[in-house]
Amino acid sequence: MVGNNLSTLGVSAAQLDNGFNTISTSLVWKPTTGEFGPGFGNFENHEKFATRLGAHFTYSQENKQSQPNSEGFENTQIRLADGTVIFTPNIFGDGVIVTDVTDKMTSFDGGLKYRGLSLDGEYFMRWLNNFHGPGTAGLAGLFDNGFQMQISEMVIPKLLQLYSGGSAIFGKYGQPWDFRFGVNVHPFKNRVVRWNTEFIYLHNSAVGYTALPYPQGGNGPVFHTNWELAF
Repeated sequence: MVGNNLSTLGVSAAQLDNGFNTISTSLVWKPTTGEFGPGFGNFENHEKFATRLGAHFTYSQENKQSQPNSEGFENTQIRLADGTVIFTPNIFGDGVIVTDVTDKMTSFDGGLKYRGLSLDGEYFMRWLNNFHGPGTAGLAGLFDNGFQMQISEMVIPKLLQLYSGGSAIFGKYGQPWDFRFGVNVHPFKNRVVRWNTEFIYLHNSAVGYTALPYPQGGNGPVFHTNWELAF
């Protein structure tokens, strides 16, 4: 993919520059069955081991003016490990304001599915450098890395799924983590309609906006339940 911004949601045409300076690539291998099914979970109930290995790389030159509103639905903004948006004034010192930054991320993922069981994991590395703006001369680049994992089981095929997972980020400005467990009920035995109930425990959440049931910097337990329609 070649584009001109990391986010298309909550960004008007007037905010975008005229350069195609965002590149995203993906290489995925499904060695055993040639397919894996959509996303997490083994709703399809694979009778043979379905496996997936993936490698991804994203490069983008981001500008302060081309960012969505911080409360925008599913917004994509560059943040420090503590959740602070990189373009926030004075986060690196008095008078330091980042107006432009280069974002690079590499991630690797793997998963397997077998008879209702699903196990998935991902590891990522991110580099932020080439800072521009008042006071940024000599500002050192930043490196963060982290992972997420999830295991699930279709206890009753195409009807009831139990899952558990967690994630962590390791960065200079924070080390947030979380774990969760929940249940999905598919009343019509399809992926279109589901009832999700979930418990999450947060430690210094690195993200938070109106599409999520928790705030940036959140600590402690979260319980939520949703009736969801996918179309």
